[in-house]
Amino acid sequence: MFEEAHKVLISSGEKERLKELLRIRLVECGWKDQMQMFCRDVVKEKGVNIKVEELIAEVTPKARAMVPDTVKKELLQKIKSYLSQDL
Repeated sequence: MFEEAHKVLISSGEKERLKELLRIRLVECGWKDQMQMFCRDVVKEKGVNIKVEELIAEVTPKARAMVPDTVKKELLQKIKSYLSQDL
């Protein structure tokens, strides 16, 4: 079922619209600024020679945890609504 829903979201262009909405919401709530500061702190701690992969591994768990529940709920509701209309 996940594969089918994913294909529908991609083929319809809805996935890109949802990604853009996510970007907007994360900027509005200050998440993006918080992550930029956290990344700077990690680079200062680990040194400027840190590899991108290492930085991503270090930041990803905190980044995911810091997405506000309201943003998660809004996106989930939009996905459910879209798929219930389309499937």
